[in-house]
Amino acid sequence: MKITRRTAIAAVAALGVTAMPAFAQYPTKPITAIVPFAAGGPTDVVTRLVTEHMSRTLGQQIIVENIGGAGGTIGMSRAAAAEPDGYTIAVGNMGTQSAAPALYPNLKYDPAKSFTQISIVNFTPQTIVSKKDLPPKDLKEMLAYLKANSEKMNYGHAGVGSISYVSGFVFNSQFGFKPALVAYKGTGPALNDLVGGQIDYMVDQSLNVIPQITAGTIKAYAVAHPERIAALPNVPTTKELGVDFIFSAWNAMVAPKGLPKDIQDKLVDALSKAMDDPAIIKRYEQLGSTAPKGADRGPAGLQKLVEKEVARITPVLKAAAAK
Repeated sequence: MKITRRTAIAAVAALGVTAMPAFAQYPTKPITAIVPFAAGGPTDVVTRLVTEHMSRTLGQQIIVENIGGAGGTIGMSRAAAAEPDGYTIAVGNMGTQSAAPALYPNLKYDPAKSFTQISIVNFTPQTIVSKKDLPPKDLKEMLAYLKANSEKMNYGHAGVGSISYVSGFVFNSQFGFKPALVAYKGTGPALNDLVGGQIDYMVDQSLNVIPQITAGTIKAYAVAHPERIAALPNVPTTKELGVDFIFSAWNAMVAPKGLPKDIQDKLVDALSKAMDDPAIIKRYEQLGSTAPKGADRGPAGLQKLVEKEVARITPVLKAAAAK
């Protein structure tokens, strides 16, 4: 066959197209971000905040899909089973990515092995709160009061596997408290009953309780964090009060296992740019949250956190036969 200049150019062009990875132009269509909880909750709020910014970086819309149920494990199971093509990502939290293995024996995913890790999205320290008329005036009095009275008291949480459930379980187990556990279908109903005095206390994400603390409808004893947070400047930390209880909730962005490295890198970069945006930093402060920094940020930081938190939380939950 006679090779002309035109056929040679065409052959080279075809070779170039063939050699180019199919994902080189990623993304070429909208991306779905699964949030395994109802719209309006803490994970949903933070996901919508960062994915809107990521959409601008990536040049494609990221559509948030809320798939709730079973403490968030239904949505995360869906994400783990999706095609690893970059068009399905998910944002789980401490419950789905560390406590779930101890709470759900038939869990369809392994938080440390079933996903391509993208990054921690934010940290939110827990705040120890109670109904307004509970007698203790400060944290030391609160701990003494619970030691004497916890078996006659109620601890409210947003359902098995929720952040308030897990953090409360760790808090109560650490100090030997044995309150009745009252489960609700979400944080909103639990906080309504705390404000109304139907339950006695909670340990929940700061961003959930900031409005009630500010309004004076519930009592705040301490933020379980080394440093005070900007949104609650008058609430002391457990560290400054000399109480050994540090506990932060966190959200994490993941993709199905097997995601090509090039796509992972693009998602990591887009999320990092979002977390460095001054407007998002300010919004995080208003929510009582912080973005991961240094070695905490990125796939390696998230992988380390998941493994550490599974090892920390699983024995506590299993020792109590939590189901």
